[in-house]
Amino acid sequence: MAAGASFAAYAPAALGQDVSPIHTTDEGLVTSQVSYPSAEGFALPAYVARPAGNGPYPVVIVVSEIFGIHEYIRDTCRRLAHAGYVAIAPAFFVRAGDPAPLSDMQAVMAIVAQAGYEQVMGDIQASLDWLATQPFADSSKVGITGFCWGGKVVWQAAARFAPIKAGVAWYGRLSPAATATEAQVEGGRPWPIDLAGDLKSPVIGLYGDQDGGIPNNTVRAMNDALGEAGQTDSHITLFEGAPHGFHADYRPMYRKQAAEAGQQMMLSHFKRWL
Repeated sequence: MAAGASFAAYAPAALGQDVSPIHTTDEGLVTSQVSYPSAEGFALPAYVARPAGNGPYPVVIVVSEIFGIHEYIRDTCRRLAHAGYVAIAPAFFVRAGDPAPLSDMQAVMAIVAQAGYEQVMGDIQASLDWLATQPFADSSKVGITGFCWGGKVVWQAAARFAPIKAGVAWYGRLSPAATATEAQVEGGRPWPIDLAGDLKSPVIGLYGDQDGGIPNNTVRAMNDALGEAGQTDSHITLFEGAPHGFHADYRPMYRKQAAEAGQQMMLSHFKRWL
């Protein structure tokens, strides 16, 4: 997949039949598909949406869920661009394949499993390096947000990269599942619960109290760990009645009220720190 190639429409593996996804216009924006070098010379594709004009504008790195760079992620970037940010969504999975157009969840997960921690962190570093060369981007004001798989990445990146000044994690797993095998536990490291004291910037988490995959007790444990580490500007909010994926307007679990409230919290957080 190279710059100029077309990213997929809504991921069919998760697209609900009776949904009306939000469509955000690109009027007043500049949108593009780019690529830039990452580890071992790999040309990392990314989608960029930014306000028209010279800038420089603050930046938000957008980390997808397991379906990669499909229309929901691109629309999220356009929403951020309309709010005044350069939004960039790197395609973390494409070394192994593009999960976005696939309907077979086993095939999707096989691709996602190939994107290990060091590769993903390397791709974020490559994104930071590329942004630092772009005159429209203010690389001194960089935030990160992500969804599900990407939510976990937000915590990891905020603990690793000092140039990232704020993070917003949407329902990313915080610790291993109680039923996780030893290999799954080790493969998921570092877990956010172990990084609470290492955060280099404030992170807020936006989670649902009806998320079957992220039990409420793990959210409480993370909030306790943040408090014990003195991370007074970092915390997780639980949205009542919201399931996993409640921001994803192309999926049946979308919850409009929680999604809109979370969106405002995200923008307020970035406005404060960027």
